[in-house]
Amino acid sequence: MRKAKPKKRVILPDPVFNDVKVSKFVNHLMYDGKKSISYAIFYDALERVKNKMANEEKSALEIWKTALDNVTPQVEVKSRRVGGATFQVPTEIRPERKESVSMKNLIIYARKRGGKSMAEKLAAEIMDAYNQQGGAFKRKEDMHRMAEANRAFAHFRF
Repeated sequence: MRKAKPKKRVILPDPVFNDVKVSKFVNHLMYDGKKSISYAIFYDALERVKNKMANEEKSALEIWKTALDNVTPQVEVKSRRVGGATFQVPTEIRPERKESVSMKNLIIYARKRGGKSMAEKLAAEIMDAYNQQGGAFKRKEDMHRMAEANRAFAHFRF
């Protein structure tokens, strides 16, 4: 590579839970630099999760982390051209990308849901992901299924 690798930015932990993962999630959730609104949406969603799942022994933050783990893909397919043909090659995902993909999927499918506010939609998607259902979980399953179907092309790995 000609250019030097860009430096990793340090992300500060969030004010309520003192957790870097929460800050990253809020950064993905944010539109137009409106971080305070994103934090309000996220904390409101966690509050709704806590109220709806009061019978669980876990806290709302632990439920959210479990939901994120449930929608985190392990493998993905990448297109690779070999001799004029394009193959879908299954590859493992680096840990940072796993985290990023799972957060983005959770947010994308929360936005697509029906509901009044974004906090309500996000809370519903978190609860579905925690119970291993919903759009984001289905997306992960589809990714794994695609990788499994194209396992024969694994030897084309980059």
